[in-house]
Amino acid sequence: MLAVLLLYSFPAVGNGEPSVPPSDKQLIWDDAGLLSPKEYERLNELAGKLGAERETDIIILTTLNREGRDVANITNDFYDEYAPGYDQPFGNTVILTLDMNYREVDLGGFQQAESYLNSGRLDQIRRQITPALTEGSYAEAFETYITEAYRYLGIVPDTGSAAYGGTDRNGSPGANGNVLHQTWFQLLVSAAIGAGVVGIMAYRSGGVMTVNRRSYENSASSGVLDREDQYIRTTVTKTKIPKSNSGPGGGTTGGGHSRSGSRGSF
Repeated sequence: MLAVLLLYSFPAVGNGEPSVPPSDKQLIWDDAGLLSPKEYERLNELAGKLGAERETDIIILTTLNREGRDVANITNDFYDEYAPGYDQPFGNTVILTLDMNYREVDLGGFQQAESYLNSGRLDQIRRQITPALTEGSYAEAFETYITEAYRYLGIVPDTGSAAYGGTDRNGSPGANGNVLHQTWFQLLVSAAIGAGVVGIMAYRSGGVMTVNRRSYENSASSGVLDREDQYIRTTVTKTKIPKSNSGPGGGTTGGGHSRSGSRGSF
C-alpha cells in the first residue's frame, strides 16, 4: 500500500505524457483579476491542451505589481521559484507576464522554448497581441498568445533567422519559410545593390583634379607667424553603468536559467 501511495505522490518525468492532466494543471495566474471564471477555465484548458501537444508549459501571469518590480524580473523569479515545465522541473516553458501597474508585457522562453520561441518570434507575438491589450480585450490577447506560441513551437527555427522561416518538426516548410523572408537573402541583395550604386557613382565622378592648395598660395608672403601651445589640465570622470540580467532580447534569471525575451508597453 505504501508503495502505491509513493507511486502516485510524484509525477512521472520524461515519459512523454503530461505530469498531470492538462485540464487540471494550473497554467494561468490571474492575480490582477482580468478574466472571468469562464474565460479563465477556457484559456487554462486551451493552454493545457496545446501545450501538451508541444510538450511545453504555456503560462500566463497577470499582476497589479504594487511593489513596482521590473516585469522581466517577475517572469524570471516565477520560473526560478515554481520550476515549471511540461514533464519535469525547469523544463520547456513559455511565460507571458502582464504588469498592470506600469502597463508592460514580457514574454520569455525557457529550455527548448528558448530556441523555438526565440526573441524574434516573441517580438512577433507581442506585436500581434498589443492592440488587444491596449483595448482591454485581455482574453482575446491571451488566446492569440497561446495559439501563436503553439504554432511557432511546431516550426523549427532557421539558423541565422531570428523571426522567420524554418520547417515543421516533420521537415516540411513552415510558415514564413519563403526565401525572400530570410535574413541572409535580404543582406545579400542589399550588399549587391549597395555595390552597384557605389560603382556607378565612382564611374561618373572620374577626372583629374588640377587645383590644389598651391594654386591660391603666395609662397613669398605665406608662412606661420607664431605658434603657442598652453596645457591646462586633464580631467577623467567615471560613471558606473548599471547591468541587467534580462533585457528585450532575453538573458538569464537570478537562478542562472537562460531565456529568450520580448517586452514592451501596451
